Amino acid sequence: MPNPQRILILGPESTGKSTLAEDLANHFGEPWVPEYAREYLDQLGREYRYEDLLEIGKGQVALEDEIAKGAEKYLFCDTDLRVIHIWSEHRFGKTDPWVLEQITARKYAKIFLTDTDLPWTPDPLREYPELEMRNYFLDLYTKLAKESGFPFYLISGNRDERLTKALELL
Repeated sequence: MPNPQRILILGPESTGKSTLAEDLANHFGEPWVPEYAREYLDQLGREYRYEDLLEIGKGQVALEDEIAKGAEKYLFCDTDLRVIHIWSEHRFGKTDPWVLEQITARKYAKIFLTDTDLPWTPDPLREYPELEMRNYFLDLYTKLAKESGFPFYLISGNRDERLTKALELL
């Protein structure tokens, strides 16, 4: 059974994570893992609660592990439980212990942090268009990337520049 390198793409809202994950997947002919929260929240029909974040986290892990079965060399992950942790702390002041345990247990070959230098794209699930808040979240993600012990790299520039930089790092 293949054991692909899991590449985590992490960053604030509207910083090109999904685009980069998809572009890398297309380049290598490998799968990418979308953000499970989008599917979950689209079907929720109400404001999300603390308990929903655990369900989203479990769904993200299950989706990542399922899609990994079809990967050979790389699996590009558009988010992980660090996002759940950041949002849970920001919104509710706490994080479920399972999420924290899984953050420690799950391994990634590299983390690509997406910079806030792209223009904001409105989306009903996005909450903070202000650059100040986007940079605030980028600082939090950078801190978690440092704490992870995995190699991490800030990916900036336009779409083509981001892909080129990520390809160089792989």
